[in-house]
Amino acid sequence: MASSLYSNAQHVDFDSVLAMDDPGMVSMFEALMASGLRGFLGCPAVVYEDALVDFFENASVRNGVVFSTVGGQIVKISEKLFAESYELPVEGLGDLSEMPKDAIFDARSIVSLSGEQINLSGRKNQMKMPYRLLCDIVAKAISVKAGSFNAITVEKFSLMTAMVCGVKMNWAKFLFGILKKMVAVKSKQAKGFAIQISLLLATFPDVELGEASAFPASKILSKKTVLRFISINDRDGAEEIKEAAKKKDVSKKRTAADIEAAVPKKKRTSKKKSISSISSLEMVVVAE
Repeated sequence: MASSLYSNAQHVDFDSVLAMDDPGMVSMFEALMASGLRGFLGCPAVVYEDALVDFFENASVRNGVVFSTVGGQIVKISEKLFAESYELPVEGLGDLSEMPKDAIFDARSIVSLSGEQINLSGRKNQMKMPYRLLCDIVAKAISVKAGSFNAITVEKFSLMTAMVCGVKMNWAKFLFGILKKMVAVKSKQAKGFAIQISLLLATFPDVELGEASAFPASKILSKKTVLRFISINDRDGAEEIKEAAKKKDVSKKRTAADIEAAVPKKKRTSKKKSISSISSLEMVVVAE
């Protein structure tokens, strides 16, 4: 079903989130815009489910171009068309391996809740709330990864660093590369970009798209859904702190019990007098 193509997706209503009374969140969304992703993450939220199923079933990559047939019509998507459709930047880093190490070093402190550098193999609860949400956006809407969204990975954090530290990315090259992986044979890349591909398919006049459906409101980041995200993460964070405290108490009790068990107890022994130890006075027989 086409819904599986956006089961973990996320889209952004920039007008709504930029009007929030939360400077941290607003600053994060402004960074997304400054990076050049507004056209990609905030395009009209409409999907053509039948056309999407057709597209992915018939898609392949030839000479760096994505080909497919939708409703019997040939569809050809080049990197240039992809970039122009969402006004994506075409200059900057096209590969995450090129991300400057000093930028990643700085970002690890900038996003940190404690002020200390975060662990890149840890969980996103190490980060301030706006960056926890940014971590989700990166995973669901940009790199389109399946699996746990609470875990931080080097790939996710490198993408976050681009926004946090203002590193220029060639988003056209990077995102088109993700699309090519989606349609490649035996690829482990999860499928997504449902809204973006729907928008692209609508530019082909001969393609029968079928009935349009609105993207689920729960998957669009607006003031309402962002506040819900904050509430859920605050609650989960409090529960994690309680759980950690319980584990610490149990650990302390076990340590005390282990120490007590490890200390050898002195055995009580009854002293018996040997025959040789009896004094000679006790051996004297008094004659009558």
